[in-house]
Amino acid sequence: MSPLPSLGFGLGLRKEHFADLLATPPASVDWFEAISENFMVAGGKPLAVLEQVRRDFPLVLHGVSLSIGGIDPLSADYLDRLAALIDGIEPAWVSDHLCWTGVDGVNLHDLLPLPYTQESLDHVAGRVRQVQDRLRRRLVLENPSTYLTAAGNSLTEWEFLAALAEETDCLLLLDVNNVYVSACNHGFDPLQYLAAIPPARVVQLHIAGHRDVDGFKIDTHDAPVCDAVWALYAQAAQRFPAAATLLERDDAIPPLPELIAELDRARAIAARQEAA
Repeated sequence: MSPLPSLGFGLGLRKEHFADLLATPPASVDWFEAISENFMVAGGKPLAVLEQVRRDFPLVLHGVSLSIGGIDPLSADYLDRLAALIDGIEPAWVSDHLCWTGVDGVNLHDLLPLPYTQESLDHVAGRVRQVQDRLRRRLVLENPSTYLTAAGNSLTEWEFLAALAEETDCLLLLDVNNVYVSACNHGFDPLQYLAAIPPARVVQLHIAGHRDVDGFKIDTHDAPVCDAVWALYAQAAQRFPAAATLLERDDAIPPLPELIAELDRARAIAARQEAA
């Protein structure tokens, strides 16, 4: 499979910014990430906007419902619709989350954590290969934020991710905010996490905001990136210099210029790390 492009610094494509993007495509945004499920339909205004944005910018598709770690069979209908969207949009890559999202045909609309065991690794690896065969491209998988761990874990999350990428030749989307959130919730060293992930596997970084709720960090994507995550992002930008960066905002979405200013901070941090 051909190597993936280095995209630079991007934003999530959100309906609140559709009018601005169509009127004046921003020169300071290099690319956009679209939530796959929002556009896996035939026709309609959102798909028309997506097609227009794709004419102006590189685009990545980011899914939330693949359930790569689930025990239900992978949905053939879902993969068919995703494949059709891929054929129409020609994204730079396609990503989803290392999680499960439901059972017995019921979508729980959450990104639920896996047990990190050899049995689970073998199970997920088989499903990753199935998806990659169907889509005819390497899948990019994101580390989720987590709030509990399985009692029988025999691997750390970072060991699991690295092994899965090695076994399946998939690629990784390293969510820096999720690493920080999970590190705070479970008490591990986030720098140990970064150090264990092979740089050649990481094609994308996510940064986002979170909330403190009753002693837990909750990944909410409704606030600016905090100073601690910026500091961890600087370390990630140094270790994964070829990875594209995406600023996520899914709620309490501010005007586009405010997000671009925050994205510019990421660009400046990465430039300083490159020059160091």
